Amino acid sequence: MISFLNDYSEGAHPKVLAALTDTNLIPTPGYGCDPYCMKAADIIRTRFACPGADVHFMVGGTITNMTLISASLRPWEAVICAKTGHINVHETGAIEATGHKVYGMDTPDGKLTPELIRQAMADNCDGKDEHMILPRMVYISDSTELGTVYTKQELTAIRQICLELGLYLYLDGARMACALTCAENDLAPEDFAQLCDSFYIGGTKDGLLFGEALVIVNDALKPNFRHAIKQRGGMLAKGRLLGVQFEALLQDDLWLELGRHAVHQAQILAKALRDKGYALYAESPTNQLFPIVTNEKLAELSRSVLFEVIAKPDTEHTVIRFVTSWATTDESIKALIEVL
Repeated sequence: MISFLNDYSEGAHPKVLAALTDTNLIPTPGYGCDPYCMKAADIIRTRFACPGADVHFMVGGTITNMTLISASLRPWEAVICAKTGHINVHETGAIEATGHKVYGMDTPDGKLTPELIRQAMADNCDGKDEHMILPRMVYISDSTELGTVYTKQELTAIRQICLELGLYLYLDGARMACALTCAENDLAPEDFAQLCDSFYIGGTKDGLLFGEALVIVNDALKPNFRHAIKQRGGMLAKGRLLGVQFEALLQDDLWLELGRHAVHQAQILAKALRDKGYALYAESPTNQLFPIVTNEKLAELSRSVLFEVIAKPDTEHTVIRFVTSWATTDESIKALIEVL
């Protein structure tokens, strides 16, 4: 089988594995209070131009989102996102399980806009009715769950509406490396620190065995956050494993090199899909592609390719998702194109 199911199935980049092996028998303090985590955090603060930020290393995206959002909101407060947002459709109600509503907005490209955020507030009486939820945070992803990316102008506009309405802005960067290295991107790493209250840098989908780096810029969200990590089960006793991996990933911008490879492979596939006459459900410049296939083609592909089924636009067609990774080979791309 050829796997285009996800972008974390291949394991870890050899340089990351080598770093783990080289440091394996060196004793360190636990729970992220080790020299490796401290050094990786300093590298992140420098790379993202946020010297005063708090950096916390977490195991995966869901627990990062759940911990940050639940710690930032009062019990009656909610988070606004696109209906396709990961916290809304792919995390088993983790946010709601903490007592906070996720308020999803319809958007054709997976991106929120100031108008949609304003509408979400209006839907809830702008927080002036105690019988309704009070939205307090905006959650966005870059790249989004449909593979699209925010421009600097778009992200700046969202920041401005959040400031106007008193909302925190939190960015899920599970696929940040792919967003930053695609042709449509005009954001730099430091823009995330300047425009967001908090964000995380994805490692699980960018060459690590596991791990995300949560960056908290807004001072209001910093106090006692390690208590929140511990309470939510996110504090890894062997926290050094996260610091070691991120230090290796950030060395010489390896993280961007890996994202660039994933995007490059996907766009070769995207051209082949268009050349062969496949319609695309979303125009993605990154490493996720969403071709629309007939039911017959779906059955044929299922015999030799691993992928995810996304939606059924009608009874005769299905939207599927192909995802390339930092390790996707030329041979795999060629094999999939032949099947298509």
